[in-house]
Amino acid sequence: MQSNKRRMTIHLTPGAIGVKASQMEIIDLAHNYGYEAAEPQPDYLAKLSAGEIRKLVDYLESRHLVWGAAGLRVDFRTTQEVFDDGMKLLPAHANALQTAGVTRMGTWIRPAHDTLTYRRNFDQHGKRLGAIAGLLAAHNIRLGLEYVGPKTSWTSQRYPFIHTMAEMKELIAAIGRKNIGFVLDSWHWYTAQETKADILSLKNEDVVTCDLNDAPAGIPVDQQRDSARELPCATGVIDAGAFLNALQQIGYDGPVRAEPFNQKLRQMPPEEALSVTVEAMKKAFALIVAY
Repeated sequence: MQSNKRRMTIHLTPGAIGVKASQMEIIDLAHNYGYEAAEPQPDYLAKLSAGEIRKLVDYLESRHLVWGAAGLRVDFRTTQEVFDDGMKLLPAHANALQTAGVTRMGTWIRPAHDTLTYRRNFDQHGKRLGAIAGLLAAHNIRLGLEYVGPKTSWTSQRYPFIHTMAEMKELIAAIGRKNIGFVLDSWHWYTAQETKADILSLKNEDVVTCDLNDAPAGIPVDQQRDSARELPCATGVIDAGAFLNALQQIGYDGPVRAEPFNQKLRQMPPEEALSVTVEAMKKAFALIVAY
């Protein structure tokens, strides 16, 4: 039985809600608006000296914040040349993130391909993500992989690819590295028609980072589109309580962010977008109960 103390944190990733901000601005905005974790930016951190990074971390801690998850900057989805170019940048990013104490990084898997069959795509992902994870492991960084669940996404190209938790488990197992796990998103969990039991099949160490979203009302699940979501608890179509309480039950101790891809939110002034997002997150987190 897990402790009833919540260990997951409300994570600010400004770009996910249409807000542009520098690394220092992210820290200040997270503090000022009541978030608990701030997005680390690998590109920026890699330009700093070790001493400058330590000062930044001191500032982060003085604002009573922790780091959330960084985004992977390597494009592993297209050509070998593009992948190789991205890998050249990864050592500097990983070193800077390690110096800053960042231990989580996330990316997403495209759920379909026009030319690669499932098997060929699976093999390519295994090889490339294995190389990325190997480098990150040397810097104490875990890599989370996000499956994309909507049927409108995985049927959009000739060959469907990974779009469920079960399929992602297979890819993670095939890669075989201990520092690879899930980016769990309530939106993809819902559109993949998964349940609380699916989350309870995981352990805390299987989950690297999480996203929390709701879905528009009045649209059948198979017709939901990835580019039109809602803030947590906006409609109740997605059971935020079941999602978060399953995470609580497995002892999840990482960041949770909103990533609604919502046009109305993106058109708001930054201050309003930041405020309504954190209030939606707090409303959802209030659904977490003790176990």
